[in-house]
Amino acid sequence: MAAKHVIIVSPALARANNGNWQTASRWAQFLRAHYRVDIVTEWTAADGAPDLLIALHARRAAPSLAAFTQAHPERPSILVLTGTDLYRDIATDGQAQQSLLHARALVLLQDAGLALLPAALRGKAHVIYQSAPALAPYCHPAQRRGFSISMVGHLRDEKDPLTFIAAAALVSDARAHMVHIGGALEPALGAAAEAAQASNPRYRWLGNLDHGAAREQLRRSHAMVIASRMEGGANVIIEAVTCGVPVLASDISGNRGMLGDDYEGYFSVGDAPALARLIERSIADADFYRRLRAQCATRAVLFDPAAEKAALLALVDNLSDTHQ
Repeated sequence: MAAKHVIIVSPALARANNGNWQTASRWAQFLRAHYRVDIVTEWTAADGAPDLLIALHARRAAPSLAAFTQAHPERPSILVLTGTDLYRDIATDGQAQQSLLHARALVLLQDAGLALLPAALRGKAHVIYQSAPALAPYCHPAQRRGFSISMVGHLRDEKDPLTFIAAAALVSDARAHMVHIGGALEPALGAAAEAAQASNPRYRWLGNLDHGAAREQLRRSHAMVIASRMEGGANVIIEAVTCGVPVLASDISGNRGMLGDDYEGYFSVGDAPALARLIERSIADADFYRRLRAQCATRAVLFDPAAEKAALLALVDNLSDTHQ
């Protein structure tokens, strides 16, 4: 019997090098052991009928999901909810709201997001934590002259790079080196990063790096900053935690769903002075830094590739079995 066909509709492909693409690529790899899988940016009825469709992003993939549901109402579909879906679009955007109804199953990338769904839809929701292969923590020398604080994320408003840039100017510990990785998706933010790099010798903007280079920079870091205003379940948190790098995170639901409510490394959204103080404390207070690392280590079990693969295959297999 020929393998069943799964199409993943991703608004981003490899050149975007963002979280949606990382999810689509990893899920395709997991599924290809059992299914024939293609990744596309959109689906129309003219493209033929897959046995199952997975859509990433309720608003941006809405036309594909609506077309699939209309053309093949008996065939299952999965909608993966991103940060902008959960924390903005499903409350305000009609297409995103329709996507919730069209999908046979909903996938959230952390459990705090369940509270954002209409109660009537929570029964078809599944939490699947994303994953990354563990890397051996970098062995820093006992006497360190510098502490690299990395932010990994494209420069766009939702990621709030300006808070990281402002904190870089406020950190008083001369040993802190602030490193920013990501392409400028909004030109004004790219200009702000260039200006900060010109005026602050301890801030470096490396631009867009390939995934391997970005993760190696992250692995060598003292800490990783995620300053986002909204997140569905950030890949970069997983990639930090699974190589032993503690996270300094904006206090938002999506980050709490990844790191836990009792995590000590939060700062208020947009609060650059608070972030600067956290950075300084992580360098100066060894006990605090050890606690952050230990708290992150307890979350690492959630981000194991085998667990993500098993959860994804169980969901897809179950939905596929309902359509023979």
